[in-house]
Amino acid sequence: MAQDAPSSPFKTVEIADEDAMVRLAEDIAAILKPGDVIALSGDLGAGKSTFSRALLRSFAGDPELEVPSPTFTLVQTYDLGRLTISHFDLYRLEEPEELEELGLDELAETGAALIEWPERAWDGLPRDHLVMRISHGGEGDQRTVEFLLSPEAALRWQTRLLRTFRIRGLMTDAGLLASRAFLSGDASYRVYEKLTGPAVDAILMNAPEAYQLAAPGEAKSYGETVHRARTVDAFIAMTEALRQRGLSAPEILASDRQAGLLILENLGQDGVLTAGRQPIPERYGLAVDLLAELHAADDFPRELPIASGGSYLIPHYSEEALLTEADLFLDWYMPYVAGADRFPADVSPAEREDYRTLWRNAFAAIADAQTGWVFRDYHSPNILWQPDREGTAKIGLIDYQDCLIGPVAYDLASLLMDARADVRAELEESLLAGYISSRKQRDPAFDEGLFRAAYAVMGAQRIAKILGIFVRLDKQEHKPAYMQHMPRMTRYLDRVLAHPVLADLHRWFRSSLGG
Repeated sequence: MAQDAPSSPFKTVEIADEDAMVRLAEDIAAILKPGDVIALSGDLGAGKSTFSRALLRSFAGDPELEVPSPTFTLVQTYDLGRLTISHFDLYRLEEPEELEELGLDELAETGAALIEWPERAWDGLPRDHLVMRISHGGEGDQRTVEFLLSPEAALRWQTRLLRTFRIRGLMTDAGLLASRAFLSGDASYRVYEKLTGPAVDAILMNAPEAYQLAAPGEAKSYGETVHRARTVDAFIAMTEALRQRGLSAPEILASDRQAGLLILENLGQDGVLTAGRQPIPERYGLAVDLLAELHAADDFPRELPIASGGSYLIPHYSEEALLTEADLFLDWYMPYVAGADRFPADVSPAEREDYRTLWRNAFAAIADAQTGWVFRDYHSPNILWQPDREGTAKIGLIDYQDCLIGPVAYDLASLLMDARADVRAELEESLLAGYISSRKQRDPAFDEGLFRAAYAVMGAQRIAKILGIFVRLDKQEHKPAYMQHMPRMTRYLDRVLAHPVLADLHRWFRSSLGG
């Protein structure tokens, strides 16, 4: 427990007016996580309540959220979906011990807490709490905010504070006076925010280095093994390459490559699904046309220059990466359907080798299929409709930083067996036939049979990977929302396994799953 407030500030921020205080609250809201406790110290009228109200509204994504003062109730709790935040006002606290009765420890265990007048109970606060000391900084609404960190608090807060201030600095340097609001970030290490202001409509990509490269003799991480993008250089290089081809990748408005921060053009939120989350055939059709045109051009350089310096080398979709992804089905999905309570499964070396051999044979059967850029996640969440543009430029592209050089059929399978939307078999075949027709018009020698085989193999591999990932997200990361998509993916798997190239794998799945 803290005995008193730290005296030496880690950082001091000068606040010009209430709008600046609101922006500071947004910066802190952006990094808040379970277990965080913020002690707001300052005289009457210093701005503690203004900051608290702004932070709660920012986190809620609701500028009109009612935030009554907890002066008389002492604590007010807000369930804001991503996090429960408790707002304490200890001004009327008679004894420090009363803080325990208010349930701070329990509330902060899974949520976060803002505490005004922490001086009433310093000893009751966790040792790693953040102190924000707010004082009048001059005339009118000018304030000075000092951030104070104990050694324990520094371990908890310092990295996050430095990053959020760096984001605000990037915005300022780019001339973007804007508010920050959480947009998305769950199954990925990346977090996206929406930046809005009088002349600002942009997206922040907050993508710190995803993993450390293994040293010689060390085992590679999953991310390195399957060639996930490690830094934003992959996104920058692919963005520049796509835009040079006239495709609607977002313009990069500002960047901090070293920190992994990008400010991007906002392509909107209108996608390729109806309000009821059903595919819009015309939009899916244009997304298919984009792939057909890109694949027909057969122009897939592996080394991409970066305008600000250097280059990026697109990895090959190696067999080890494909097998490691397919292993997720064996390690996570199989024990799930078996009703196991231990994850991942304890799979014997012989069982794993038998499973991998079936996949190797399938990959060998499509070894001569066309290879090129594989975006990897070319499906409805990452396709944004651009109504004011023409042709395939109407298809806005995001989330392509994990691009590899591999069988190009993968992306068509990703789209037509969309993990987030039900693509009926009739629509799938119609769109697949449309792609093949487009390719044949450009090249009468296009091998339809080989392409359909590659489509089936890569589609099955992707589905096996995704089924395993959904279970892993649920069991290991406590993110059960993705499980709602499982029935759709199993239906796709049944559909794609009907292709003769997957006959051996079909028998394995049927035997292993009791089908």
